[in-house]
Formats: sequence, structure tokens, C-alpha cells
Amino acid sequence: MIKFCRRCFYHNHHPLNLTFDEEGICSGCRVHEEKDLIDWHDKLNDLKNLVEPYKSLSGSNYDCIVPVSGARDSFFIVHVVKNILKLNPLLVTYNKHYNTNIGWQNIAQLRTVFNCDLSTLTVSPATVKEITRSTLRMFGSIYWHCLAGQTVYPVQTAVKLKIPLIIWGAHQGVDQVGMFSHFHNVEMTRKYRKEHDLLGFEAEDLINDIDNLTEASVFQYFYPDNYEISAVGVRGIYLNNYIRWDSRLQHERMISQYGYKTFPQNRTFDTYNDVDCWNYSDLHDYIKYLKHGYSKVVDHAVRELRLRHLSRDQGIALISQYIYKHPIFNALFLEWLSVTPQAFNYIINQHRGSAHWHQSDDWLWRPKYNLINSLKSVSNPDLLSPNECFKSFTITAHAKSSDRDDAYVLIGKGV
Repeated sequence: MIKFCRRCFYHNHHPLNLTFDEEGICSGCRVHEEKDLIDWHDKLNDLKNLVEPYKSLSGSNYDCIVPVSGARDSFFIVHVVKNILKLNPLLVTYNKHYNTNIGWQNIAQLRTVFNCDLSTLTVSPATVKEITRSTLRMFGSIYWHCLAGQTVYPVQTAVKLKIPLIIWGAHQGVDQVGMFSHFHNVEMTRKYRKEHDLLGFEAEDLINDIDNLTEASVFQYFYPDNYEISAVGVRGIYLNNYIRWDSRLQHERMISQYGYKTFPQNRTFDTYNDVDCWNYSDLHDYIKYLKHGYSKVVDHAVRELRLRHLSRDQGIALISQYIYKHPIFNALFLEWLSVTPQAFNYIINQHRGSAHWHQSDDWLWRPKYNLINSLKSVSNPDLLSPNECFKSFTITAHAKSSDRDDAYVLIGKGV
């Protein structure tokens, strides 16, 4: 049975397994309440004290590793690391292959305005396509290789260069679903990465004869073993345990201060996150909706509701506006992977969430419930009053790139 939180828009079939208390409020909302109880000044001092021993006294090595991309909170994370913590980071990024021009422009701007070195992992396109065909068939994901690469390359680099400290932005299990408390100061673990980021599958688990995937196909995604990690003392910390995380306000500061570029997204109102990828808020997000009964616009509406940037009614209206939109860049993906629409749809339908969809007598897939009506009918919601009128997210002007506007940009030329 589908049960919705009385405050936000999440349901009890969330893949990160949020829980509900006796008042019908989800664990994500309850942990979010901690943000108004914590002395963030003290927390920031804790962070400064934590990173101080990692500073290279000789200046012969980097102080830390910071995973970045051409989107998300990368500008803000590097701003904190460089300007507040006074660390010398090595930036690392995984080339997700689904890159947009805007994403490459942001990467170029990021490394330039912060004057940082950047290391990039670009796996062979043929290998990435082999892996994507396999993950699409096995568990209906076109994005597994991105999640795997983004979470393993920083650790591989830390081990190889003997840089023990990795600094990430927000921990999804804290900021979204309340799996952990801010007071836990949860750190990076291989277990969380496998069970939640990688859908339960390590790279080794992909080796199979059906898709002709061998160890040579997936070795670039192998997580370092425990001995290597312990020998260097690698640890990964999350800034949202020490800083009151507000992605919207943070992005707007970065737009103003450093020229971060934004772009309209097909399936969400947030023009700040994931502008570096053709698929994340399009085809990948539509698949998420088919599998789990919610999508990125729900994540964004929940976040803005909890931060009191919008009302519950405004959130439902935004979800209604975006969640039913069909992907507009699916042809680009199908051409890239050399898969027909019929074959793709057949595979994806095998992974539809049974709690959310049923196949009728005429063989058409139909929802088991009306999401918007269900959200509107939640009884006696524990309302949060917004602190402001909801404002549209900023869309910035863009410099013209010589890269194609209608294709994945494997290696960007910048501007």
C-alpha cells in the first residue's frame, strides 16, 4: 500500500527506505528539523579543526581531493574548501559521456576561477556502452556507470596519490531521507555506495557471458581494497554535516560570484542541478519515475518545501507540471547506444515498479493510483509555512561553444 508523508511528498516505497513515525512524518523531514537546532558556527569550527591536520606542511602534495562535475554543488564545495577551509585541493571528475556544452563550460570556469588542478577519468566509449547495455538489461539503469565512476575515481585517486582526505558535498542519506542524523557526522563507506548509489551491484557483479563483460571491461570501476584504503588512511567527509545545506541559495551565490551557468531542465523546475547531463533530468529521470513512482521534481519540491522556499500547494502544482513529461532526448541516447525504441521500451517495462503500475487487459501500462490526487488527499498535513514567495530559478546567459548543440560532448572545448 502506498503511504505518503503528511508533510512532504515522499512515499513509503522510496528506494532509500525512509521511515514514518507515529505522526505520519517521514524520517527525512524529521532529520531536516535538526537544521534549525544545530549551532552551525560551532559545526564549521569542528570542520576547520578536522581538516587542519591534513594540510601539507611542505606544500609538496595536495591537501585533499574534491570530486566535481559541471553541475550540482561543485562550485560551492570548492569555494568552501579553498576560501573557508584554506585547503589546496586536487579536483577530480568522471567523464559521464552524456555531457552538455554547459557542463563543459562550467568545468572550465570552475578550474579557472578557483585556480585548481583537475584530473579526469574518461573510460573508452566502447566500454561504457557495453556496460550500459548490461545495466539496462539487468536492472533498468542507463546511469549506473556514471554513479560508479563518480564515486570510485576519487577513492582510486586518493589511494594512488596518497591523499587521505576526500571532501564531498551533501550525503543523500542525510539530506534527503534521514537515514542518518547530522549529529552522526556520517562519512563515506563502500557499503552505502554499493547498496544505494550502485543499486546493490559492484563492478565485479557485472561480469557475465550474456553481455560479454569481462574483468577487463569493468576494472576501471573497481573499488580499492580495504588494505590499500587503510594504508593511506583514506576517509571521505560530507560538508552538509557541518554547513546548513541549501542548494538553491548556494547556487545563486555561485552564479553571482563565479559565473556558474544554468539551463532549463525538461522534467524539473530546478535549473541549477545536473545541467551538465543530457539524460539526468530527462530519460534517466523518466525511468526513475517508472521504477519508483516519483522523480527528480519530487526530490526538488521536497527539498524546497523543507527549506520553506515554497508551500505544499505550490509543490504539488510543480510536481503536476513536470512529472508526466516524456523525455525529449531519448532518441539521442538510443542512437548513442544503437538500440531500437521497441527494444528499449521492452527492457524498461520489465523494470516498472509493481507498486505503481499494472498492465491492463489491452496490454497498456496504467498507474495504480493518481499521484497528484493522492498528494492532495493527505489528511491533516503538518504544514510548513514558506518564508518567502516562491521564485523561479535563474536561467543564465551562455557563451557560445564550438561544440555541437545536439550531441553528447565527450571532450569539451569550453568557450
